Amino acid sequence: MLKVILQEPKFIHPFNEAARDLRLQNKPLWLHQRDVLSPYVFSEVEIESGKSLPEDKVECIVYRDNLYFDKPFIDFFISEARKLNKPCRVAFSIKDPAFREHALPLATSYTKVAGDTSKDDIYMADLWYYPWGIEKDVAPLVIDLKSQEAGYYHIPTYMASDQGDLVFQVPIHTLIAIDSWVHIFIADVVLGLFSRAVRTQNQLDQDLTFKLQVFGTSLYEGKHLLSSSKLVTVGRNCTIHPGAMIFGPTSIGDNVNIDAGVVIENSIIGDNCNIAQGCQLMLSVLGDGAFLPFRSSLFMTTLMDNSMVAQNTCLQMCVIGRNTFVGAGSTFTDFNLLPSRVKAMNGKGELADANREVLGGCVGHNCRLGSGIIIFPGRTIESDVVLIASPERRVIQKNIRYEDSDHHNLSFSSLHQRLYDPHRQDEVGKDTW
Repeated sequence: MLKVILQEPKFIHPFNEAARDLRLQNKPLWLHQRDVLSPYVFSEVEIESGKSLPEDKVECIVYRDNLYFDKPFIDFFISEARKLNKPCRVAFSIKDPAFREHALPLATSYTKVAGDTSKDDIYMADLWYYPWGIEKDVAPLVIDLKSQEAGYYHIPTYMASDQGDLVFQVPIHTLIAIDSWVHIFIADVVLGLFSRAVRTQNQLDQDLTFKLQVFGTSLYEGKHLLSSSKLVTVGRNCTIHPGAMIFGPTSIGDNVNIDAGVVIENSIIGDNCNIAQGCQLMLSVLGDGAFLPFRSSLFMTTLMDNSMVAQNTCLQMCVIGRNTFVGAGSTFTDFNLLPSRVKAMNGKGELADANREVLGGCVGHNCRLGSGIIIFPGRTIESDVVLIASPERRVIQKNIRYEDSDHHNLSFSSLHQRLYDPHRQDEVGKDTW
């Protein structure tokens, strides 16, 4: 099969980088796409935006490079498309709860089927199949994501009118267009870690052989069922303290150090990570080379490669770019105290309803955030920003651009005096010692 990759030149805010180069499930998106499609593909061609498509009369799969999809989805799509045996384009019904709740909000990449009123609720994604080469006319192939409800948050009666258990619609196989930073959170957590847990649970319920293997391994190793090596995979040259608690399904890379009192549940840990005493990770993705000092916590959060979250900082439902430092005691709030859903940046760079009652914030690449900063839900901090907490800038209520960065607004000498001279009255107008 020939693979044709359509380049998406649009950058994702606040990373200022194309979606294909961002990490999902701790792997660059372009590499994830290549690995998933490798069993089907013998050659590939990459097409810049606006250029003509190849005219080879061979079996083809065409997709835009901002799509995240997993192996179960591609296996199912290609199987159904080959049965159809005609040019088709993947599509989803608005009645599919996983697509409606998670993929469609903030998106700009889907095309709504027009014309026939019976198809007005169908949205097509940029993924095509051609059995005999690329043709003009294609039919939508509607895929059922087969979602299951999974609870993740409880809102008490005194906090909101729509109180109760919040649920994710977790699909068995997944596809989502990455048009916003929120879609990275959805792809990593809801469509990635939650889906993996659902598939594992279904396998335990339906496959007696697998269940006996997990049970026998846990007995042999003397561990909890969810901590056995069948559900917790560990790479080479890792040091894990006996006092750490790790529950699967969890994958740990090579050269990882995990100290005493660490609790990890259903997470992905990359290579060369250091997780110090008392840290907690739940439903999170930790990139290669990341460092968590003592008592750092990640809950449903993506921390990309070579980033660091200092002590006593908790990130909930956040996305943090690579080479970024988040200072000690910082707080990313995730619940909107007003009776409305959180808004976030969509694919057009506009604020829009994120369809989330609870949502953290996003920090780009190469950022430095000082200690004790409070960031409101859904707010973003652009790449290459330095923020130093002060009485005037301790609470972040709006999106922070590069032009708002402290190292952009202040010279090095004035910034140094602002930090270390207790008697200086700088442009802020107050003693900032």
